Amino acid sequence: MLTSDLAFSWRRGDKIFPRLIKTNNQSFLADAENIIAVFEEFIGKTRGEIERELEEYVGNGTDYRILRGFIKLLYDRSEFQTESAVEPFEIRQKIFLEARKFQPVLPNSGQRKAVLQTVAENEFQLESAEIEANLYADLSAQQRLISFETISAADLLDRYNLAQAQALLYKCVEMKIRIAPSDTANYRAIFGWIKHFGLIHSVIGNAVNGYEITLTGAASLFHRSQKYGIRMAVFLPALLICKDWKMSAEIPQKDRNYFYELTSEQDELVSFYFDDPEYVNSDLEKLKRNFEKRAGEWNLQENREVIDLGKTAFIPDLVLVKASGEKIYLDILGFWTPKSLLKRIEEFRAANYDKFILSASQELRGSRDEALWESPNVLFYKTKLEPLALIEMAEKLI
Repeated sequence: MLTSDLAFSWRRGDKIFPRLIKTNNQSFLADAENIIAVFEEFIGKTRGEIERELEEYVGNGTDYRILRGFIKLLYDRSEFQTESAVEPFEIRQKIFLEARKFQPVLPNSGQRKAVLQTVAENEFQLESAEIEANLYADLSAQQRLISFETISAADLLDRYNLAQAQALLYKCVEMKIRIAPSDTANYRAIFGWIKHFGLIHSVIGNAVNGYEITLTGAASLFHRSQKYGIRMAVFLPALLICKDWKMSAEIPQKDRNYFYELTSEQDELVSFYFDDPEYVNSDLEKLKRNFEKRAGEWNLQENREVIDLGKTAFIPDLVLVKASGEKIYLDILGFWTPKSLLKRIEEFRAANYDKFILSASQELRGSRDEALWESPNVLFYKTKLEPLALIEMAEKLI
């Protein structure tokens, strides 16, 4: 994605828009092809060599920031590696210790050559030239490009426009998504992506009339907001592949808050997600592996239901099923705050529904505030969900 200094936007009234480029612009397509070619041709070269080549190509023209945006997106598709027989940090440590015996050590001096030779022969059994070449091999400019996932020029321009839209969401205050009455597969896709990225959300509505989903934005958090803002941004291309929705995101600016609006009918932004979400949660996967060993008469199953709670809905991850048939639904939360969690519990209480467990990782708490209350339906954990703790809680709820 783009860094904030490479993001452009414009405003009209209370609306804000990303500044998009024409994807059929021949000049931009030619620039994209040339920049992509640099990455393809410089595999095996250092980052410093690549940057010098790109700097010479980009120059200081009127499109400087746009071309820099292309470059940033291509760096995201690149893998660099430090190449050194010995850890550069270890080399520097040994040299600095040895240099204390020869003070002062000046550049290109005999003392410097003596230090390098002594360390090379006595500490690493290498030639002094190799030690000198690897002294700062771990610096960014010295790392070598070992792989590059290439892309067409047209696709790069599409990615650039999408990245401009994503950049608006880094500091989003709140996002509302209205889903028109739709099929179950579409509902599950949208809810699945929200859960995939661990976004704090609340839901009102039902399957017949549609849903309104409110996502808490990064600017509303006081803890881990940068990481959360990135998740808000990467959610956008996932939303674009779904249907029957309208989105309004509240974006803070220096003078006031503005609104960025999109619908599923838009055709300016192209998503690079093409499949339904596979909701992968590392805590969930660990739980499933460990549960079979401790389950006893309880069975842990994937949940396929959207549970209607009247004014709101519940989309749990799993369901605990006892041999006698009782069910307790389990949701493993992504990011959360004590305030959002308490609001969720009140929604269950209003629906007179208590056959559920919400598990909340302390690592994903989005506020520095502690949850200074207890609930028979909430299980807090630090590093992993313990099957026995879940079973004990489920037993109390049946």
